[in-house]
Amino acid sequence: MEECISVFDMLKIGVGPSSSHTLGPWRAAERFLNELRERNLLEQVQEVTVDLYGSLSLTGKGHATDLAVMLGLSGQDPEYIPVDQIESIIQTIRDTHQLQLANRYSIAFQPDTHIQFHKNFLPFHANGLQFTAVTPQGNVTETYYSIGGGFVVKEERTNAKKKSALKCAFPFPVQTAAELLQYCQKEGKSISELVYENEKSMRSEEEIHRELMRIWNTMLECMYIGCHTEGTLPGGLNVRRRAYDMHQNLIGTLPYHSPQEWLEVIRKTEVKFRQILKWVSCFALAVNEVNAALGRVVTAPTNGSAGVIPAVLMYYMVIENHQAGEKEIKQFLLVAGEIGSIFKKGSTISAAMGGCQAEIGVSSAMAAGALCELMGGTPEQVQMAAEIAMEHHLGMTCDPIGGLVQIPCIERNTMGAIKAINAAELALETDAKNAKVPLDKVIHTMWETAKDMNHKYKETSEGGLAITVSLSDC
Repeated sequence: MEECISVFDMLKIGVGPSSSHTLGPWRAAERFLNELRERNLLEQVQEVTVDLYGSLSLTGKGHATDLAVMLGLSGQDPEYIPVDQIESIIQTIRDTHQLQLANRYSIAFQPDTHIQFHKNFLPFHANGLQFTAVTPQGNVTETYYSIGGGFVVKEERTNAKKKSALKCAFPFPVQTAAELLQYCQKEGKSISELVYENEKSMRSEEEIHRELMRIWNTMLECMYIGCHTEGTLPGGLNVRRRAYDMHQNLIGTLPYHSPQEWLEVIRKTEVKFRQILKWVSCFALAVNEVNAALGRVVTAPTNGSAGVIPAVLMYYMVIENHQAGEKEIKQFLLVAGEIGSIFKKGSTISAAMGGCQAEIGVSSAMAAGALCELMGGTPEQVQMAAEIAMEHHLGMTCDPIGGLVQIPCIERNTMGAIKAINAAELALETDAKNAKVPLDKVIHTMWETAKDMNHKYKETSEGGLAITVSLSDC
């Protein structure tokens, strides 16, 4: 049985600012509740403590890890919770010293004592967390690992890669880029067509269509909100939102009342080369400013890199093809999801394991390949585009100032998006038979680079910009 990762595993709807430090711990708390429920212990829980280790501890405050576990234990779903209620839920817990476990059972809970931060790392992964429930029958303790992109496992990393995704029998099971290419050549299908056949083995065509469009509409709404929200981001860095000002300078005030109407207005706007760069950057900034403010985004493949894919898809729709619609949106997302899954299987999408190359680098590769297919690229050129994008992110460190997904994270999404577009264009102008570096080779190189990288540059905020620029400097 092959490891099968769905597009919907790679593109998840959730709440910012981090997939591995917010969404993952949130999902881990949900899993803990489910395990207690399965043992018929949930209603007997008297107390719950949470221990955060390694990167989850070192940058946990900046990534809202503590808030995420409280929301997860409270039975809130990151995909559907009204984001404007998050602050009040957390404040109620702090004021009353009570937590509504699974949104049903009131238990005593004081965040400062029931959530502990430990700088030491657990042996299996940099992002470890442990839940302990006190019951009359004794304590129940479970340890989880947030391995990137919102994926959560209970085993060490070597087994996590086998267990983190749904086991299934895809008609075209893919573990490597070479296998994907072989299937495309044998079946005479594009990458998106092949991935669609795999998805149909798990879901109806109606569900695939509905969920892919829900993902896109979440991306579009996120860009819309970011472009129409001004002010300063939370967290103490006093980072001013830039997407609002950039958007105003690009488009001014025009009549539209929804994200869809806004999209059509932009499509009718004359855009020159310099403005193209600004629009792409504006779209990416908008997403990651929403992410930094605990807004709803699509993990693609992580929250910290959530702006790259929507920005590149938006670029295609407003610059390259004004007639593009649902067909092209689904095609783009199917290709992007498949490329991301190959990176996850062959390397990592966790910055705590591989630095920012694992987030911005992978998202740029996903977007480059997807854009390349939309613009007429062959499967070989699609893989070449993904390889080019990653090749020029190799070794990128993760060094967020103050542990916040703001500096340099937000700007890096703009650079990842621009690189993706350039990579797609380079691939389209190249005979893929002349490619010197296969995609699988760059994925292997990325993982070897990750293993060699000093831990200070793996989302610990112990090196790089995180120590040369402090919160007090801002």
